[in-house]
Amino acid sequence: MAEVAVSTVVTKLTELLVEQAAVAAVSVSQLAGVREQVENLKNELGWMQSFLRDADAKQEGNDRVRMWVSEIRDVAFEAEELIETYVYKTTMQSSLDKVFRPFHLYKVRTRIDKILSKIKSISDRRETYGVVVMTRDDGNNSNERLRHWRQPSPYSEEEYVIELEDDMRLLFTQLLAVEPTPHVVSIVGMGGLGKTTLAKKLYNHTRITNHFECKAWVYVSKEYRRRDVLQGILRDVDALTRDEMEKIPEEELVNKLRNVLSEKRYLVVLDDIWGMEVWDGLKSAFPRGKMGSKILLTTRNGDVALHADACSNPHQLRTLTEDESFRLLCNKAFPGANGIPLELVQLKSLAKEIVVKCGGLPLAVVVVGGLLSRKLKSSGEWKRVLQNISWHLLEEQEKIARILALSYNDLPPHLKSCFLYLGLFPEGVNIQTKKLIRLWVAEGFLLQEGEETAEGVAQKYLNELIGRCMIQVGTVSSLGRVKTIRIHHLLRDLSLSKGKEEYFLKIFQGDVAGQSTKARRHSMHSCHDRYDSLKHNAGHSRSLLFFNREYNDIVRKLWHPLNFQQEKKLNFIYRKFKLLRVLELDGVRVVSLPSLIGDLIQLRYLGLRKTNLEKKLPPSIGNLQNLQTLDLRYCCFLMKIPNVIWKMVNLRHLLLYTPFDSPDSSHLRMDTLTNLQTLPHIEAGNWIVDGGLANMINLRQLGICELSGQMVNSVLSTVQGLHNLHSLSLSLQSEEDEFPIFMQLSQCTHLQKLSLNGKIKKLPDPHEFPPNLLKLTLHNSHLQKESIAKLERLPNLKVLILGKGAYNWPELNFNGEGFPQLHILRLVLLKELEEWTVEENAMPRLENMVIDRCEKLKKIPEGLKAITSLKKLKIIGMPVEFEHKLRTKDLFDFTNTPVIESTTDILAIGKLLYSPNKYKI
Repeated sequence: MAEVAVSTVVTKLTELLVEQAAVAAVSVSQLAGVREQVENLKNELGWMQSFLRDADAKQEGNDRVRMWVSEIRDVAFEAEELIETYVYKTTMQSSLDKVFRPFHLYKVRTRIDKILSKIKSISDRRETYGVVVMTRDDGNNSNERLRHWRQPSPYSEEEYVIELEDDMRLLFTQLLAVEPTPHVVSIVGMGGLGKTTLAKKLYNHTRITNHFECKAWVYVSKEYRRRDVLQGILRDVDALTRDEMEKIPEEELVNKLRNVLSEKRYLVVLDDIWGMEVWDGLKSAFPRGKMGSKILLTTRNGDVALHADACSNPHQLRTLTEDESFRLLCNKAFPGANGIPLELVQLKSLAKEIVVKCGGLPLAVVVVGGLLSRKLKSSGEWKRVLQNISWHLLEEQEKIARILALSYNDLPPHLKSCFLYLGLFPEGVNIQTKKLIRLWVAEGFLLQEGEETAEGVAQKYLNELIGRCMIQVGTVSSLGRVKTIRIHHLLRDLSLSKGKEEYFLKIFQGDVAGQSTKARRHSMHSCHDRYDSLKHNAGHSRSLLFFNREYNDIVRKLWHPLNFQQEKKLNFIYRKFKLLRVLELDGVRVVSLPSLIGDLIQLRYLGLRKTNLEKKLPPSIGNLQNLQTLDLRYCCFLMKIPNVIWKMVNLRHLLLYTPFDSPDSSHLRMDTLTNLQTLPHIEAGNWIVDGGLANMINLRQLGICELSGQMVNSVLSTVQGLHNLHSLSLSLQSEEDEFPIFMQLSQCTHLQKLSLNGKIKKLPDPHEFPPNLLKLTLHNSHLQKESIAKLERLPNLKVLILGKGAYNWPELNFNGEGFPQLHILRLVLLKELEEWTVEENAMPRLENMVIDRCEKLKKIPEGLKAITSLKKLKIIGMPVEFEHKLRTKDLFDFTNTPVIESTTDILAIGKLLYSPNKYKI
């Protein structure tokens, strides 16, 4: 497999040529003297690419073709290393080096000529091996796909699930049984059989949510760490924040969890347990609890299930019937249709043959269905897929592996790179999509598509991988954006095996790095004292990503002097890895960065989130002129950022937020950052009026704090000219400041999200708001009563958050026909609210309601109970009397019973049940 390697090198050479063409217009290009040869190199490799799809298909059983493919990959890597090293040296050269530049130029030209000769020699052998051009006329062209079949939103997973009614009924019986001691319910089956999918349907079902007083879901996996599992459960039961848990020893976490669960009827799901020792390490955290408490396990090993509870009856998940498999395949191959459309009925027999080959394995059916959804709806195409799923004596797991490989092989090269990249993340983690997209852009995987931004192209790639069922949606934002994704462990195994073949990635999990590898990307998943052994890979590595959570645990226990010793062990990175494009140190406890960081001039992504950086960054960071993403979030001890950010002219994402005391940023010069897209948190300063804000013509997200009332006018007048701005957050400096009466927001036609923190003397009229506003968040606004009547007339508003101090009146009224599009409403810390009235036909589309610490609110409005669209009602920190009335009386008055979630003290509610004089309904 060389297609990914060659594709990546061609894309990077193209990117370099474009960059240097822009440089040449104003100064001397680093490619001066060799540009024409680099162009030839790119073209030759691009031409070889057209043969690789056929070669990759033929190398399976042909050693000569396999060797030919390997030679192409090696020559592509050689070309990449030569050009990138030359660009680095010309950028960093001293005056003395300039004297010898003609000699260096001659050497580079000579080496490029040798590489071109190698490519010609390799090409000449192509016909000998029978390798031909394989065109992509199989319906994978995006325009052709859209013409032949319309794809719906990739985020609606439920329509692709086949309801296993018998299994659901049996498991409901076990989970809802009220027994005196915690009972373990287990779902057992091989990988890909749908254990997690079934467990999720149970976990999210209204009957389950309303039966248990608290519940938690945690993914265990083969890479089990007890601390992570305990923290995951505690987060779900809202017992502690992430920062609080970081400071607590592991055994204290066990005790805390026992205390939280001891007086509740709880459900804890432990997804994907591999070994008995895992249960042995966790069982002490689960107390008796209230009658009916349950622990739900999913595992491949029936012995693990019986070890957890010898009296249990593990539920062995069956395979799908042919009819169920057929329906699932049709749902995925023809999304939005009810079976195979009449005009394509000739595909029915082929579909039935395909599902037989899938052996009733849901993952296999779904992945093949995703593949077929991207193919032309023709008998010829479907027959080719059928022929590629041919086996007789393979084991079940090997069958799945073959099917998954079939879908991988069907991906175009740029999507293969994006898919393989997921293997760098630890198993079972929720991957933040914004971070993933920024990493893909930094790696240079993306093909240019007209005027579309690289991030926009990456979002399309993400959607396509979701549509192909190569990745799974994790969490979704209030406006429907996919916030996190996951990858099934079998698909992750595929990404690791293919990534290893392609020298695409290498994972270190507590092992010593050892001898050199050609892998371009290295990911550290745990700590080891001998990090310096990574230096053997410095010449090949372009990306270093640290996910070493054990390292953080160790450093937490060390004295500061030892912290420094640990930090020194990473300094070799800045000396040796000169060609890095990505350096992710998220959570690695470094106290300072050496000035050598400025030598990593090829860096596109620098992640310093949750590091222990102190005082300030070295000024040499300004040398990173190719940097696209600088992540300094949660650097709690960082005091100041040097005023060199303006030198990073290619910066696209500047992330500075720290919840307690963000580093000083008001002094920064910003007027050169015309490529900036994301600036979610920055202090107000002269940069606003000195042209910094006005020049950010590509800005999509902006958040400014510490604003004076006068400065707000400058911001609002400027953002009207920022036509790409989708999200705006403004926070005033003090309680004395006010937002202006005329906020000039109606001209912000692209603005979809608006957050205002500060006093609003007079709320704008509906026509003065951004016309396409979807989400509005207000804090400390001190709104007048009549302001609500204005808000409810916003025609497109889908999400409204009234936060602390937003509304300080005891009565709140939502009029009939008000908030016609509202889907989500959150009332947070409205301390004075006592009576809330919802008139008939108000909020007709409301789905999700949160009432958070509105402690004087007496009851749920009658009008809220009549809203048929309401799916979920979450109660946080409300008086126990309020929730008791909700659960014992109000719940039965809802037209459609919503899921009730709560963090209220259930123990106190339990006492109420036996204290009739304390509270009467």
